[in-house]
Amino acid sequence: MASTTSSRTFLSNTTRTPFSYSTHTQPPRNFFSHSLRLKNVSLSSHSTFKPNITLLCKVKGFSMAETTNNNNVVVGVFDKEYLAVSLAQYVANLSNKFINQRGAFTVTLSGGSLINYLRKLLEPPYVDTLEWSKWHVFWVDERVVPKTHEDSNYKLAYEGFLSKVPILPGNVYSINDALSAEGAADDYETCIRHLVKSNVIASSSSGFPKFDLQLLGMGPDGHVASLFPGHPLVEEDKKWVTFVKDSPKPPSERITFTFPVINSSAYAALVVTGAGKADAVHSALRVSENSEKLPVALVSPEDELKWFLDKDAASKL
Repeated sequence: MASTTSSRTFLSNTTRTPFSYSTHTQPPRNFFSHSLRLKNVSLSSHSTFKPNITLLCKVKGFSMAETTNNNNVVVGVFDKEYLAVSLAQYVANLSNKFINQRGAFTVTLSGGSLINYLRKLLEPPYVDTLEWSKWHVFWVDERVVPKTHEDSNYKLAYEGFLSKVPILPGNVYSINDALSAEGAADDYETCIRHLVKSNVIASSSSGFPKFDLQLLGMGPDGHVASLFPGHPLVEEDKKWVTFVKDSPKPPSERITFTFPVINSSAYAALVVTGAGKADAVHSALRVSENSEKLPVALVSPEDELKWFLDKDAASKL
């Protein structure tokens, strides 16, 4: 796939319930549909989960999902390999759902390790059966650097994922890296507004764009996209895309979706791995009157938020 040119980018206290363990070495077919119907299962006696959270049942080697009870937050804990398997199934199911409903699938990517965890989509059956030509790909945030730069989220996604699947080049909406941070943010918002007007992207009842799926990561400090703890942009509620010139994490200049756009999406997946993120995961998911609200705790899409955690990231729950 060729690189996209800049002209294309207008671009209750919890009841303790014993876990069930299994000696399975492979997840059962369609294991996301199997459920033990556990409500607010606690991994620790020190605190409780927030009330709208459903925890997946930990099973040795993989997890089975609880998707009932009309809760809008689902948390899954997986071995790393099964995390990738589960994420691929989740993305594929949503791709099929939205393409069947309206003929397109709009998905946003972030940087970091997320791209590696999409690797199962590059394998059968997904690589051969998904309707890649109907995918429209965006970035929830991007560093204002050339697309060939090592810090570019576009470069990471292109080399690790996009170049390996037949997504149409014109359906990949990268930022115009020739502009300033402010100019790139304005240009990207203009692009998205155009696509909402032309019904490529759905519109939420609030008027913000309603992406089908936002694939998000999280930093050790609890930031998502380029929305960092204590930064005033966390409170931005008018703009769709804004810019950062003083990012606490290099590179300093970035563009990012705002929370109204992130939270107007239909679905969001948070892919979080590693022991260095365990404290932030704990803060986001556990009830605590004294804890500062991290940006990740503000993620609240319209239909469902699903956390994909490895065992290290979940170690303090």
